[in-house]
Amino acid sequence: MTKKIFRSVFLASMTVLIASLVVVLGVLYGYFSQVQEDELRTTMELAVNGVEQMGQEYLETLNSDDFRFTLVAADGNVLYDTQSDAQTMENHADREEIREALVSGRGSSSRYSSTLTEQTIYYAQRLSDGNVLRISVDQATVLMLVIGMLQPTAFVIILAVVLSLILSRRMAKRVVMPLNELDFDHPLENDAYEELSPLLTRINRQHRQIDAQLKELQRKSDEFEQITRYMSEGLVLINDKNVVVSVNRAAMEIFHTDASCIGQDFLTIERSTDMSHAVQGALTDGHMEIRAERDGKEYQFDISRIESDGSVIGAVILAFDITEQAFAERNRREFTANVSHELKTPLQSIIGSAELIENGLVKQEDMPRFMANIHTEAVRLVALIDDIIRLSQLDEGDELPYESVDLLSVAKEVAASLHDAAAAGKVKLTVTGESVTIKAVRRLVSEIVFNLCDNAIKYNVQNGSVDVSVTSDGKDAVLTVRDTGIGIPVEHQSRVFERFYRVDKSHSKESGGTGLGLSIVKHAAAYHNAKIDMVSKVGQGTTVTVTFPIGDPE
Repeated sequence: MTKKIFRSVFLASMTVLIASLVVVLGVLYGYFSQVQEDELRTTMELAVNGVEQMGQEYLETLNSDDFRFTLVAADGNVLYDTQSDAQTMENHADREEIREALVSGRGSSSRYSSTLTEQTIYYAQRLSDGNVLRISVDQATVLMLVIGMLQPTAFVIILAVVLSLILSRRMAKRVVMPLNELDFDHPLENDAYEELSPLLTRINRQHRQIDAQLKELQRKSDEFEQITRYMSEGLVLINDKNVVVSVNRAAMEIFHTDASCIGQDFLTIERSTDMSHAVQGALTDGHMEIRAERDGKEYQFDISRIESDGSVIGAVILAFDITEQAFAERNRREFTANVSHELKTPLQSIIGSAELIENGLVKQEDMPRFMANIHTEAVRLVALIDDIIRLSQLDEGDELPYESVDLLSVAKEVAASLHDAAAAGKVKLTVTGESVTIKAVRRLVSEIVFNLCDNAIKYNVQNGSVDVSVTSDGKDAVLTVRDTGIGIPVEHQSRVFERFYRVDKSHSKESGGTGLGLSIVKHAAAYHNAKIDMVSKVGQGTTVTVTFPIGDPE
């Protein structure tokens, strides 16, 4: 602004200065030219009177450096000149002023010098004797005056520059000071130039619009933060430079970072090559999916490109915990394979025995043994199919009728049904405790007790024991099945409730189990929101505790 004001002040000063010089020079030049011409005529009149009376002697007595007198004969020859030798001067008959004086009695002219800095004014008058007296004087031209005024003009210009600088700075400060003191947060409260009122009004209107937009952005930001904060899925937003813009709590836990990662390159918190390639692929192709393991859990990362106005501005990374899904998929595959195997084994035995009988390859005395084998395998097959159906029902979550069930009564009924099996294995089965009523599905509770007791008998030792007890603390009902069997190694204890999992496959084959008993126990207990605890030592037996809520399990 100072420069603009300086230029304006300086240009105005120069314009006034030049205009003043032109006017002054014009007026003064005209005035002094007129004065000089009047003086020239007066002097000429005096000189004519003197020459008329005294002749050439009068001219010889003149001593003037300002005026030059020349006496010219009628034929143009110079008779006398006050500043030059008349004999050396050329004929003046062709001079304009001389010709006019000879014709009309008076004549005048002016001639410029070769440098155009001076001009000479000539004035001539015819005398009574026919000669012509001429007077001349040198007069400065306008150019000469301008050249003569260069020094003072330069001084004035320098003075104008200095004054322009001083004035421009002062003026700029005075103009800028109110502008610097403007309160743009409250535009309409400023006491400034009236010319700024429209601008301040627009600023105030823009302030309101910006405030409204900021509030809307803050509201959306708060909504986004509230939504993403409690998401179980991890969420990371990165820009097109791979810099983290936003990250929620779940993502911080997955990538082992905190809020300080915002503003940093995503590679600083995730150095996986697969993840880096997936992010770049999503920015290029639009979408990528990868699976990776983190802290014993399996995650699926969905990476999608974000676009705005046709330009890529970043990507969003969503992390889903698919541990249970992956586990279920593996279990499903294993279950399918195990079911196929378990169904195939008794069927092959049945088909093999039947083919031998059909082809007459079985002796009559061996027929009962083969028929008994067919019956045993068929019963085993039916039991396996029943267990599979029960598990399928539990998996599907079918609604089953709840009723009041006396847990001690169920335990005694199951013990009675397993009396022969326990006697055959030389195992003592006892039931003790108190009567506790729970809200449950009677059939499922019966299967829990049956499968736990059945396993305790099958995997026991001769002259061993199985003790079933039912207790209550007023809040929960506790079923405990304790045996003195072979026990379960520590490395197998976490998997014994999986379908078809067997610790000792050879012993299981002898016992005729389906491998689904404990899995049914697990699912039936989960259906009642019951908890299962197991303690086992090899050679010392196993204790399984199932804790049922006495109230409504739902």
